[in-house]
Order: sequence, then C-alpha cells, then structure tokens
Amino acid sequence: MRTLTESESCITCHTEAPCFQKLTENEMELVLNSKTQVLFHKGENITKQGAFSSYILFIFDGLAKQYVESSSNHNFNLRLVRSGEFVGLSAIYNNSTFNYSVVALKDTLACLIEKNAIVQLMKNNGEFAYSISKRYFENDSLLYKIMGNVIYKQMNGRLADTLLYLSNKEFIDDDVFVHLSRKEIAEFSGMSTESTVKLLKAFEKDELIKLEEKDIIILKRNGLEEISRVG
Repeated sequence: MRTLTESESCITCHTEAPCFQKLTENEMELVLNSKTQVLFHKGENITKQGAFSSYILFIFDGLAKQYVESSSNHNFNLRLVRSGEFVGLSAIYNNSTFNYSVVALKDTLACLIEKNAIVQLMKNNGEFAYSISKRYFENDSLLYKIMGNVIYKQMNGRLADTLLYLSNKEFIDDDVFVHLSRKEIAEFSGMSTESTVKLLKAFEKDELIKLEEKDIIILKRNGLEEISRVG
C-alpha cells in the first residue's frame, strides 16, 4: 500500500462516479479536502473484516474481491469490485466496523473519503443521497441472490452461476479468470477446491468451457445458463 503525494494524486478522480457529478462546486471541494488517494498492490487488503470504518472507498482503477471470513479459515467470496465502484457503504448507516474484507486482485488505485463527509453530502444533496443509496441496495439485493443460490442449488448449478457472473460483460476488460486461483473460484461457489476442479473438467468435457492454464473461456453460455436454471 502506498499513499500518493499531492503531485501524484489525481484531483478529479471523484468525478468519474456519476453520483459525484451531482455535486456543487463547494460540495466537490469538500470531497477533495476529505480524501486520500492510495495505491494498493496486488494481494493487499483494502479493508479488513472487523476493522474500524472511518472512511468510504471509491475504486478509481483496479479490481478487487469482496469476501467474508469465517473462524474456520474458509472464506466465501461475495462479489468483484471494479473501477467506478464503492467499498464500505454500509459504514454510512451507523456501522462502525467493516462487515467484510476486500483484497486487491491487481494493483488498485482507491480514494479513501472520510465517512463524515459522505454523510454531510447525503444530508444536503438529495440526488447524491439517492444515487449512493441505490448503489447500496443494489449490492444488498445481489448478496441475497448469492445466498439463495448457495443454499438451494446443487454444486453444478452453483459453479455455473459463478462462471456466468465472472464472465459477465461488465468484467470483459478485466481478464477476471487470470487473476483468480481455482481456490478463489471455489470460494465464489461455496465449494471445496477439489470439487470445483473436478466440475470444471466435467464442464470442459461437455464443451461448455475451455481451460487454458488459469484462464477459463466460456464456449456455450446458454449451456451454463441451463445448468444454472435447473440448479
């Protein structure tokens, strides 16, 4: 992790998020005065589950994964976090600690914005508040969907869901699979690494996917969608 100096820091990165474009000049100045820009190297924790949350993070450039840690040392991956997204929005709603960990999958540039500044902006600017809340509840809905998939689907359905999610068009420029180990893919599916590897080979045999070292190429997306549907 490296905090950027003023000469290195981009003073306009906050405007990349649509919600920040709804701010007045004075409100943008508040953001600028309340932020620190940090470069997280691949493998570094951006947030740590249980750590005190005094800031919200805006991912300016990079890719990270959000996950929940368990006492048994088995993680469950929740989602990918890419450029233009926020981390730690739950801290706005009176959460004093982070509910999850986030780790950089590649070098990731983030702006740490003081939580109190975001709260002040939400109180004073309704459009900004709506945009932030919309992002928060969209993430919340995604988590409920993920929980339902893990609880009710068989292993092949869960892995199909994982592959469909990770190959979604929103991640098309991120080369997601080359940044993930088989263990990490398993942790998106709530499965063991051994079961995941076995099912990946079965999917390849059925010509649904092609495995090229770490990369996974989707050959028949409709086939994976059918497996996902039947569970």
